[in-house]
Amino acid sequence: MTRQEATHTQRIPLNRDRVLRAAVTLADATGIDALSMRRLAQELDVVPMALYKHVANKEELLDGMADAIVGEIDPPAAGPDWQRVVRGRILSARRVLLRHPWAARVIESRTGPTPAVLAYLDSMAGSFRDGGLSADLTHHVMHAMGSRLLGFSQELFDTSGPSGPPDPGLAARYPHIAELAATAAHDGGSTVGGGCDDQFEFEFALDLLLDGFERLRRQGWTSARKA
Repeated sequence: MTRQEATHTQRIPLNRDRVLRAAVTLADATGIDALSMRRLAQELDVVPMALYKHVANKEELLDGMADAIVGEIDPPAAGPDWQRVVRGRILSARRVLLRHPWAARVIESRTGPTPAVLAYLDSMAGSFRDGGLSADLTHHVMHAMGSRLLGFSQELFDTSGPSGPPDPGLAARYPHIAELAATAAHDGGSTVGGGCDDQFEFEFALDLLLDGFERLRRQGWTSARKA
C-alpha cells in the first residue's frame, strides 16, 4: 500500500459497527487470543487511540463482538409448531457459532448478558410462551436449556484431545467411563468449544429437552406441584 493509499484509508471514518466487524473478522482469522486493540488498530490502519472513541476498552469491544455474533442468528420462523420454531432458531445459533468458533468462549466470559443476548433470550422466551408454555414452565425451561439456547453446550470435561485406547490403569479404576469413551463416536471438526459438544450430541440433547418440555406442557406442569 502506498502512503497516499494509506492516508486515504485512514480518512475513511470509523464507526462502532466498522470496528466490531473488523474485530470479528480478525478473531475469525487469528483466534480470539491474538485479538488486541493494537492489532485491531493496525488492521484498520488507524492509531489505537482512534478505537477508544467507539469502544472504551477491550471488554467493551468483546461485549460488542458478542452482540454482533448474536445478531447473525436467524429470526424465529412463523408457524404454530413451537418445537419446530425453537429448534430452528437454536440450530441457526449453532451454525453461527460454528462459523465463529471463538464466540462461545467470549459469550461465556461476559459478566452479564449484553443487549443483543438479552433481546435474543427475550425472543426465545416469547416463542415458548407463544407455544402454550406457562410463564412458570418457561422460567424452568430457560434454565434447563442454558447455553444450548445460544447454540452450544457447556461440558463437564474437555474430551477433545487425541483419541486412542484408554490407559489400562485408569480403565481398571473407572471401568464405566472407559466403556463410554470406547464407544464414543463424534463428528470431527464440528465441536464448539471442548468436550462432546458435536452436532449429533447437541441435537440429541436438544430433541430430548424439547420433547420433555412438550410433555410437561400437556400435563399442565407447575413448579408448585414438583414435590
